[in-house]
Amino acid sequence: MNTLLIANRGEIALRVMRTARRLGWETVAIHTDLDAGAPHTREADRVVRVESYLDIDAVVAAARESGAGYVHPGYGFLSERAPFARALAEAGITLVGPSADVMDAMGRKDAARDVAVAAGVPVVPSYALDGPDAADPAGFSYPVLVKAAAGGGGKGMRVVRSAGDYDEAYAAAQREARSSFGDDTILVEKYVESGRHIEVQVMGDTHGTVLHFFERDCSTQRRHQKVLEEAPAPTISEEQRAAITGSAVALARQCGYTGAGTVEFLLDNASGEFYFLEMNTRLQVEHPVTEEVVRLRTGRGSERVDLVELQLLVATGEPLGIAQDDITLEGHAIEARVYAEDSFNGFLPQAGVATHVAWPRGEGVRVDHALGSGQEVSTSYDPMLGKVIAVGADREEARRRLVRALHRTEIAGLTTNAGFLRVLAESDEFRDATIDTAWLDRNEVQAPDDDVAVQLAAAALAPPAGSGPWRSDGWRLGGEPAPVRVVVGTELVDVRPASSAPAAFVRVTSSAVEVIDRGQRFVFDRHDPFGDHAVAAGDGTLLAPMPGTVLAVNVAEGQAVGEGETLGVMEAMKMELALKAPFAGTVTTVGAATGDLVKLGALLFTVEPAEGSS
Repeated sequence: MNTLLIANRGEIALRVMRTARRLGWETVAIHTDLDAGAPHTREADRVVRVESYLDIDAVVAAARESGAGYVHPGYGFLSERAPFARALAEAGITLVGPSADVMDAMGRKDAARDVAVAAGVPVVPSYALDGPDAADPAGFSYPVLVKAAAGGGGKGMRVVRSAGDYDEAYAAAQREARSSFGDDTILVEKYVESGRHIEVQVMGDTHGTVLHFFERDCSTQRRHQKVLEEAPAPTISEEQRAAITGSAVALARQCGYTGAGTVEFLLDNASGEFYFLEMNTRLQVEHPVTEEVVRLRTGRGSERVDLVELQLLVATGEPLGIAQDDITLEGHAIEARVYAEDSFNGFLPQAGVATHVAWPRGEGVRVDHALGSGQEVSTSYDPMLGKVIAVGADREEARRRLVRALHRTEIAGLTTNAGFLRVLAESDEFRDATIDTAWLDRNEVQAPDDDVAVQLAAAALAPPAGSGPWRSDGWRLGGEPAPVRVVVGTELVDVRPASSAPAAFVRVTSSAVEVIDRGQRFVFDRHDPFGDHAVAAGDGTLLAPMPGTVLAVNVAEGQAVGEGETLGVMEAMKMELALKAPFAGTVTTVGAATGDLVKLGALLFTVEPAEGSS
C-alpha cells in the first residue's frame, strides 16, 4: 500500500485524502497544536504533530516517522518551496509535484519570465531595477505593478500610479513579500488597466507528455486575490483559446514540467493581446471548476477528470496514458471562495467560533470545506473557510445555482463574505461577464438591506404565545388590535405574523440576536435601557479593526502628527492595514508595541486635535 503524507491542512488536505483513499492509499496528516483535533486530522489514517507547517525539517521528519513514501503539499505553505522538494528527495521521499529545479525556474516570477521568453511566450513589459540598465522610477510610464518575485496569491503586490507613491508602495510590497515568502525581491511591470485573468491547467508526466486541461477565468478578483473563478473562460474566442493553451503547453515543455501546474496569463481587453504572468507549480485553489467541466475519453467512455488522481499517477512514475484529443469540455462551473472576512466593512479578517455551520446541498452544487459547527477560526492561517462550486449545462444555469447555494450558506458566530459573494454573483456585471481584474477595486458592491433580518429578529424576541398574565393578545377598547413591538438594536419594530417571514437561521443570546439571511450575517445588540450608553471612543481614538499582529509603531506619545499620517501598521491573515491619523494633532496614547498580538477593538492610538482644527 502506498502511504501519502499531506503537508497541509483544511479543505485541501481533506480533498487530497478523498482521492487517495479511493485509490487505496494510506494517508498521514500533520498538525500544529492549534490544529489538534481539526477535521483533516480526524480523517487521516495516521497523525503526526509538527511545530509549524512551514518547518521543512519537521515535515520531512514526519514523513520518515510515518513511513510515507509520498508527500502531497497541497497549496500554500511549502508547496512551491524548492528547498522542501530537495529535502524530500535527499530523504528518498517523492514529492507529488515538480522537481526542485523546476520550482526554482518557475516558482519565481523573474526566472519564469526568462523561461517564457525562451519558449516564445509573450510577457508583460517590465523595468529593470538593478544593473547598468536599471530604470529610474521617475521615468516609469505609470501606472506600474510592483510585485513580489517569489510568490503569488496577490501577496506583495501594489499598483502605483505616480512617482510620488512609488517608494511607499515598493517598501510595503517588500515587507509583505518578506513576511509571506521569506524573499523580498521585487519586479516592476506595466500595469494593464483593463484585463482578464486567464489561466491554463497543465499536467506533465515523467515520460515527456505535457497536456492542457483547458482554461479558467479568474478575472473577478480584489487586489489580485481571486474571489470567483470559472471554467471555461466565457469571453475568449476559439482562436484565443488555442493560442493561450498552446503557449501554456510550450512553456511547461520548455522547463520539463511534471505533475499539475497552472500557467497564468493576462488578456488585455483593449488590444486582445495576452501576456504570461506566472506559473504556479502546484494544484490551484480553483481546480474544482476544471474537474467539473473537463471530460476524459477512455475505454470506459467519458469520465470526469480527477486532477489529484493524475498527480498521484505521475508521482508513481506512470504515464498519463491519454492524448490531448481525449480531453474535452462539458458544461460550465463557477467557484466562490468563502472567507472569514467582513466584506462590507473594509474586507477585514474575522475570527471566532463558528457556532453554527450549514453548507448548501443540491443538484449541481459541490462544496469543498473543513469547517463545522463549534470549530474555532483563528487569524493564524489563511481566512478561506471553504469553496462553493456550482455546475450547470451552461454559464447561466451555473450562475443561478451558485446564487441559490450562497443564499443557503449559513455560518454564524463570525462574519463571512457569503452574502457579498451572493450579491456579486447575482449582479448584472457578473451575469454579463464584463468584470475585469480591477473591477472590484473600482466599484463597490452594495450591501444587502437588513429589512428581512430585522423582522426575523423581532419575531424571535417577541413574547411567547400562550396563557399567562403577560401573554400578548392585542386586545384594546375601541380600536384595531394593538401591535406587538420589540426593540431590535436601536429600533422599535412591529412584530409581523411568523408566516410572512422566510426561513433563515436565527440565534438569540443574552446580549444579541444573530440572523443569517441570504448568506449575510446580521447581529443586533439586545437593548438595555438601564445600561451605560456613553460613547466608548472619540473621533481621535483608533481601535484595532481586526485581531492580528502589530507590524510597526511609527509614533510616540507627545508626538505631533499630520492628518492622514501613518501611526502604525498591523497585519492579520497576511493582510496589512495602515492606521492613519484622522486629523492633525498630538498623539496622547500609544496602546501597543511592535510585535504585539492584539484583539479586535483593542486601543492602539489616541490623537487629540490641534488647536483650531475642525
